[in-house]
Amino acid sequence: MEVRVYSTSIKHIVMDNLIAILYQSPKTILTSKDLALLWGETNRNNLKSKISYYVKQGDLIRLTRGVFAKDKNYNSKELATSIYTPSYISFESVLREEGMVFQYYDAIFVAGPWSKTMVIDSTTIIFRTLKDTVLFNGMGIENKGTYGIASAERAFLDMIYLFPDYHFDNLRPVNWDKCFDLVSLYGNEQLVRRLRRYQKKYAE
Repeated sequence: MEVRVYSTSIKHIVMDNLIAILYQSPKTILTSKDLALLWGETNRNNLKSKISYYVKQGDLIRLTRGVFAKDKNYNSKELATSIYTPSYISFESVLREEGMVFQYYDAIFVAGPWSKTMVIDSTTIIFRTLKDTVLFNGMGIENKGTYGIASAERAFLDMIYLFPDYHFDNLRPVNWDKCFDLVSLYGNEQLVRRLRRYQKKYAE
């Protein structure tokens, strides 16, 4: 009996330590891969068991397959960039924040490897496809610690790369020199001409 109590106590200590490690992470969203790294767990079945335990205990909230929140006060932008890797916040989400488009959007727009619309825990996430050479290039992407977000110029280029005739309400925030520094990463001559057309139109 004493051995059994001792074993149970050890188990509780270990589980408490795992929780402590969980909350030391600055992330509000954690993927299965994140949890495996945090806990140093290499056995898939053990990882699944631990995750299942903490979900049942309410210490983790399962948002979608392989993606969890520590509590309800998670960062929705962090969630949006946790679904696919690589990915970053861009398009209307950035353009709206930068005052380049005035329309309000409930959705979060993300540059990623696939095009898809998802609704997770009342958050609508719209993914738009960019090629790997663009997604893996960090130029013009600000690292917020737990997610990446495009600069005004990169979001502008992302938008006109996919939507050649997109209407912007205000292009004053755009630094054209930065745009021309970034445009080469897309490897698209039509985009360069498109950029010049927007610059000329704005100058008029």
